[in-house]
Amino acid sequence: MQYGYIRVSATDQNLDRQLIALKNAGVETKRIFVDKLSGKDFNRPNYKRLIKRLKRGDLLYIVSIDRLGRNYTEIQEQWRILIHDKQVDICVLDMPLLDTRNKKDLMGTFVAELVLQILSFVAENERANIRKRQAEGIAAAKVRGVQFGRPKIVLPDDFVDIVYAWKRRELMLDDILQRYHISRTTFYRRAKEYMETK
Repeated sequence: MQYGYIRVSATDQNLDRQLIALKNAGVETKRIFVDKLSGKDFNRPNYKRLIKRLKRGDLLYIVSIDRLGRNYTEIQEQWRILIHDKQVDICVLDMPLLDTRNKKDLMGTFVAELVLQILSFVAENERANIRKRQAEGIAAAKVRGVQFGRPKIVLPDDFVDIVYAWKRRELMLDDILQRYHISRTTFYRRAKEYMETK
């Protein structure tokens, strides 16, 4: 049986690219397993389902080696499980040297393992570089005064009086929300904060 595995994160929109590549390789849609999760969270339910379904002699297609893991150790471990424990073949579409169907002799195995180690290292190194660049970009933005997250809602100076008027039923909540352009949740949360500090 031929299977395919796709992993995309919330920010990575290449699902279609991977899907097309797997279909072009001859994998049926019903045998393609997809996880839409960040590499940061490696709890991948559909990958686990795929592993349970794979049988000795099956063929697993993936588009790139980093779909197997988020770092060097995980990629190596998943490769070992698939090749040695499950005894399936793997074809990495963007790296033809990583096709375990080819040259199953000692030299072919050696070359595949060597390429795997190099690519696993490159994948982990690139991930580390991305995190570093993100941290540097955020730090530079903060120095420029960029604020992250939602802007804090500015309430009127007499907000505490408005809350007391609402508690005395002199003001209707819907009128307050509409007048000050705030949500019900924000009103309750900020009212509670004001009451606790007074």
